[in-house]
Amino acid sequence: MNINLQLEALRSAYRDGSITPRQLLSSLREKAAALNPDYHLFIHLLSAEELEPYLAALDGCDPDSLPLYGVPFAIKDNIDLAGIPTTAACPAFAYVPQRSATIVEQLLALGAIPLGKTNLDQFATGLNGSRSPYGACPNSVLPDYPSGGSSAGSSLAVALGVASFSLGTDTAGSGRVPAALNNLVGLKATKGLISTAGVVPACRTLDCVTTFTATAREASQLLALTAQLDPRDEYSRSNPLWNDGSAFGTPRPFRFGVPRTQDLEFFGCPEGPLLFSDAVDQLKALGGEAVELDLSPFLEAARLLYEGPWVAERYSVAGELLEQNPEAVLPVIRAVLAKAPAVSGVQTFRAQYRLQALKALCDQALDGLDCVLTPTIGRPVTLAQLTAEPVVRNSELGYYTNFMNLLDYAAVAVPAGFMGNGLPWGVTLFGRAFTDQYLLGVADALQRRQGLAISAPATVARNDRARLVVCGAHLDGLALNWQLKRRGARLIETTFSSPDYQLYALAGGSPLRPGMVRVKEGGVAIAVEVWELPSSELGSFLTGIPAPLGLGKVQLADGRWESGFICEAYGLEGAVNISHLGGWRAYLKDLR
Repeated sequence: MNINLQLEALRSAYRDGSITPRQLLSSLREKAAALNPDYHLFIHLLSAEELEPYLAALDGCDPDSLPLYGVPFAIKDNIDLAGIPTTAACPAFAYVPQRSATIVEQLLALGAIPLGKTNLDQFATGLNGSRSPYGACPNSVLPDYPSGGSSAGSSLAVALGVASFSLGTDTAGSGRVPAALNNLVGLKATKGLISTAGVVPACRTLDCVTTFTATAREASQLLALTAQLDPRDEYSRSNPLWNDGSAFGTPRPFRFGVPRTQDLEFFGCPEGPLLFSDAVDQLKALGGEAVELDLSPFLEAARLLYEGPWVAERYSVAGELLEQNPEAVLPVIRAVLAKAPAVSGVQTFRAQYRLQALKALCDQALDGLDCVLTPTIGRPVTLAQLTAEPVVRNSELGYYTNFMNLLDYAAVAVPAGFMGNGLPWGVTLFGRAFTDQYLLGVADALQRRQGLAISAPATVARNDRARLVVCGAHLDGLALNWQLKRRGARLIETTFSSPDYQLYALAGGSPLRPGMVRVKEGGVAIAVEVWELPSSELGSFLTGIPAPLGLGKVQLADGRWESGFICEAYGLEGAVNISHLGGWRAYLKDLR
């Protein structure tokens, strides 16, 4: 049976009755069982009997009654599914949970069906997918290469067509590296946005649950359904409304960071620079302005993950087993964790202080940007190269990924072409915490430009910055402009309104203020500025606006509608119509 497993296509198939969940899951289970001897993607493939309760729960349900009705998904085997062993790819560590992880409970309640538990680098320690006693996971396209890890089997489940989406985890890149190597979208949402309750920790303070999908649009849909505050998870965080599902859309002109040439590292791969340059050009074609970014503080933060005390956090999970039964842990994992017991409290705090200093630098670098573009990996490595130099080659895979969670950024890996040998290659878009849906909108635009997605979203993408049209005392350098700059605002553009407005000098007041009013006839284009300020500051700005002024929607010369100053009709009493001057600066000049 060959069926499109993407969410919209599968929903249509269920609606028209061309397939049922039982038929689909039976077929997928057979396909997965046939693939498993070669790809080792599943540690535990659910039996027909184990699947039955999930299928029975959908009996009699309308396909439109549940957002994920009958959608098959795979679960990385460090995430709990009630009644099924969780191994973290270590048989001696295995246990049978009585309750599923919160994210799994959410998906089940939405109608999704778990197909099985997927293979991973042991204790989620690795970025290649070969560190498992259940077998190394080869790449879905070229078997001489690894799948990437640690969420190896989860990426293969989607890439090989046995699941619509899958769950992984990401501490250092485990949800992004496998996406790049298997032509998938890998969303590493903001820390705490998706609950990690019921997840075996790698680094509890850094871990994120991730999703693998074919498209950014599907990742957006899944995030919108699952980004909820979880009382079970003390690291759970509320999702601000600017980052809800409606924030996914088509990006308007944007600024994106590009690492300096000296910060880019491709480890001798001749194709990487060309592929990355092409990705930069594609973002420019989408309306992006490339801005050079000093990546060195980000890379210094990345080195703290394994060279600093965070390796001790990993030891807190596997250390007891390692001390009691060292042979139960793979030699390469033992080597990674070996220095952890010697880490002191003093070293830990010093590293935290340094990380905080680096974060201040990195946050400042991101302040004027909508996102940053990097390669996801510098270069691919073969399974043979990994065997010969397991630590060095694995470390290379994390060059562009290790800093994200330490610095509390959102990131999405997105396909961006193929190498000469046919191996998938990808880039990562990252940005400030809680800009996940915006990043997915940019990723979707990139996929559409490559022909990997079909229709454009009807909405404009939003992030954690609000745009504001000003026409009077808040213009750059004028009396009230400090109210914007003190809130971290920056000038985006100087432009005009559409020719549908009249401008008045309002009576009284110091400073002098204008009122801008939309009219049906006799309107002109008014000179305005567009500023951008943190969405969290917009409320305090709004409450300080005196009557008769307020914020509404203003149409610009190019047809866009942005938030901006408007004036109540009663405020025009005693006002002077200055529309013929075309703007507030011209009026002030005329007064002299």
